[in-house]
Amino acid sequence: MDFSQIALNQGLTFLAWVTSVVLVVVAGFLVKLLIDLSKLSKNLNETSIMLNTELKPTLQELSETLRTINELVQSTDKGVDNVKVMIERVIGKTKLISESILGGFLKGFVSMMGLFSKK
Repeated sequence: MDFSQIALNQGLTFLAWVTSVVLVVVAGFLVKLLIDLSKLSKNLNETSIMLNTELKPTLQELSETLRTINELVQSTDKGVDNVKVMIERVIGKTKLISESILGGFLKGFVSMMGLFSKK
């Protein structure tokens, strides 16, 4: 029985040493992981700050461009409306003139026919 007790003690001692070595290795990798995550978070913070400083002027320029395009479209719309109103006025006046010319022609034709038919 003495031999089995010695073998059991040696096995438990070996298990304790191997467990401690594995725990040290895992702890080392865990520390390395935490250091890398810290560096990653710092890089992400710097990237977000850089994007923030770079995107603000770009967004302001884009906003100004959209405002300018909107003003251009509105002024063009007003110009088209003005041209439309002018064309409607010209067509209305042309219609009045053509109606009066046609009416005068018809009156003249009727009166000429009346003069020729009396004689």
